[in-house]
Amino acid sequence: MEQILDRLCSHLDKNNYKYDRTETVSGCGAVRVRFRAHNLDVVELHILADLENTNLALRCFDVCRVPKDRQARMEHCLNELNRRRRWYHFYIDEEGGVVAACGCYVQTHTDEAKTLGIDLIGGTGDRMAFLDLLEQEVRDRTPRVAVDDSLRRRSFEVLPAGGLAARTRAMLKVEDGCVNFCTYCIIPFARGPVRSLPMDQAVAQTRQLQAEGYRELVFTGIEISSWGQDLRNGTGLIDLMEAVSAAAPQLRLRLGSLEPRTITEDFCRRAAALPNLCPHFHLSLQSGCDATLHRMNRRYDTARFRQSVDLLRRYFDHPAITTDVICGFPQETEEEFSATLAFLEECRFAAMHVFPYSIRPGTKAADMPQVPGPVKEERAARAGALAARLHRAYLEECVGRTYPVLFEQPAAGRYGGHAPNYMEVAVSGSEDLHNRVLPVRITGTDGEILWGELE
Repeated sequence: MEQILDRLCSHLDKNNYKYDRTETVSGCGAVRVRFRAHNLDVVELHILADLENTNLALRCFDVCRVPKDRQARMEHCLNELNRRRRWYHFYIDEEGGVVAACGCYVQTHTDEAKTLGIDLIGGTGDRMAFLDLLEQEVRDRTPRVAVDDSLRRRSFEVLPAGGLAARTRAMLKVEDGCVNFCTYCIIPFARGPVRSLPMDQAVAQTRQLQAEGYRELVFTGIEISSWGQDLRNGTGLIDLMEAVSAAAPQLRLRLGSLEPRTITEDFCRRAAALPNLCPHFHLSLQSGCDATLHRMNRRYDTARFRQSVDLLRRYFDHPAITTDVICGFPQETEEEFSATLAFLEECRFAAMHVFPYSIRPGTKAADMPQVPGPVKEERAARAGALAARLHRAYLEECVGRTYPVLFEQPAAGRYGGHAPNYMEVAVSGSEDLHNRVLPVRITGTDGEILWGELE
């Protein structure tokens, strides 16, 4: 991928195109990481403001499938960019700068994207080929649409693992796609069915990352709990975890978001035996009310979710169990939301991501009777207040304990990092602790992070 970017920038240099090696990219994922690794700036589309003062030959937008209330803003930015690109200081010969877009939005709404004046539309598939197309677009200025049928995808696109320069934590994408078809989610249509990174390739990439000096590895994917389903050889996520743990014993291993039913007695018994697994488990709840979970087409109820929480606490010492919550889902009553609050309290989450429900056009939930906006915001505020209280309670339980902290960067006379439970920890001192794992005794908390002393 970097070779493609090298060729692209070399082509711009050779032909005297005006550009400042600055890219405007929004979104996430491997393409974004590779652009940054190539010393290209990355900014968010929704905060792109000063279009007049840009000097770009190429703008690439990785546009995720945004909620309906942000979709108009994104389309406005793209339209404004297209309108102004011939007026200001980013000309390619007699033509305006190239505008390219990829990601979930243009994958699921290709016809709408075609009306926005985008030169290259790339979707969510074959990111390596997308960068080749970028180079061609700069060269011949021929509008292109390269969007496949995501539901027909069967192979996993292997992308380079890693992180940004001087980072301590690397990302390894092990899975893509989802077949859960939750009623609020467009992802199955944007990313296609489950595809898994083969175990031998995951092991090889993990060994390489350890050799490069990373201290922590995060398993990422659209739904990592589904890893192995397409391989049809009987392996599952816990098998992958064991293989990677053995291949890179010096790397801390951290899991991305998990489907709650992943947590079984066998999973916990085997996971607890892995010495480098971080005891941080993000179980995606979404609602603590069974009726709401049914409307969401989630595959578990609160009793099964609570079973997962109890198993994790039985096998791991003070694990951080975190979650996501959607407030104001269609048809949610006050009684249903109250049941959610009670269940959140019962589970005692270490941290929660709280969101008011947002419509994703094209999903079943978008056609359901909606909860008024002010009600959604008010419920999200109440859930957020509970999240803050539970987070403080978990942090207070950490005081007096000692954790091996992976230090990342200094800030305001202190050095900060993360404990295995992913709680942020800061210690006083001016010593450079970057990328070191050191024992820290926790002495206090301000309700947001932990304070400690090096042992």
